[in-house]
Amino acid sequence: MKHFAKTLKWLLIIIVILVAAFFLLSIRKIPDRVHYGVSFSVFHSQELGLDWKKVFDSLINEQNAQNSPGLGIKRFRLSAHWPLTEPQKGRFNWSELDYQMSQAEKHDAKVVLAVGRRLPGWPECHEPDWVKNYSKSDKQAEVLAYITAVVNRYKNSSAVEYWQVENEPFLKIFASEQCGDFLDTEFLYKEIALVKSLDPNHPVLITDSGELSLWKDAHQAGDLFGTSLYIYVWNHYSGAIRYPIGPAFFRAKRNLVNLIYGQKDLLLIELALEPWLLQPIKDTPIETQLERMDIDKFNGTISFAQKAGFEKQYLWGAEWWYYMNQNGHPEFWERAKEIFNQK
Repeated sequence: MKHFAKTLKWLLIIIVILVAAFFLLSIRKIPDRVHYGVSFSVFHSQELGLDWKKVFDSLINEQNAQNSPGLGIKRFRLSAHWPLTEPQKGRFNWSELDYQMSQAEKHDAKVVLAVGRRLPGWPECHEPDWVKNYSKSDKQAEVLAYITAVVNRYKNSSAVEYWQVENEPFLKIFASEQCGDFLDTEFLYKEIALVKSLDPNHPVLITDSGELSLWKDAHQAGDLFGTSLYIYVWNHYSGAIRYPIGPAFFRAKRNLVNLIYGQKDLLLIELALEPWLLQPIKDTPIETQLERMDIDKFNGTISFAQKAGFEKQYLWGAEWWYYMNQNGHPEFWERAKEIFNQK
């Protein structure tokens, strides 16, 4: 009995120490104002059956083509998806990216431009058909050639703020089926070194999962670090999940990583504000979409991220807000107007 009491005493002491440590680590000033941006994808717009150019124009312009208020966004994360950028070996298609970058320059907007094989959006790794049967080494050589072409084309653009190299490259849990054995740290560092050699004037951003990763490797690999934040997810086995964490989890995690590995700028590069689905959105009933992400969850996620202490936040789901606005649910688009027009 005495041994049990002693064990219990020490267990309680350890719990108190851990709780106190978490509390201290979670102390971080909440920014008075958040600087918001969005991720934008031509692929995702097309998946939703939308005219991607109209979507983008409505995001970047203060008024869209129909003279109704646009969002006037000044920060974007854009992706140079390899299949769209180099649909044939050595033959590049610049039309979509040129348009987005020229509009960003025109509107004095800043861009995080993502390059690599694994870029935002399912199916995790994006590669053109012509390279699918290449060996790993030959495929990697082609990736470096494509990155070189993209960086050289846009490195002098006044819109470029950061280069993002690959997307969540250290998170393997979702990528093995689509990416195979392509992902390795040695090659990632080759990509980073290449981008920095081609353009030493713009920092390199490396991203990681907010909930499923420790941040250590991504934090060390880049000049600055970007995390995702997903509160509501879904899978076939457990159904809907709301991660059992609060904003203090991210404040503590950020402070701990900075304490151990040194201070670096941290962006919230992907704040999930569209429904988590396991099939294309267009194939999903509107009712199901709203079960996964209604306006209350939307607003709750915005509030959560603000309390988590992120000064710069890039929202994920702008194409979906536009899609829902076209399908009788303007509440997401209207809320986005408030977010991006806050004074």
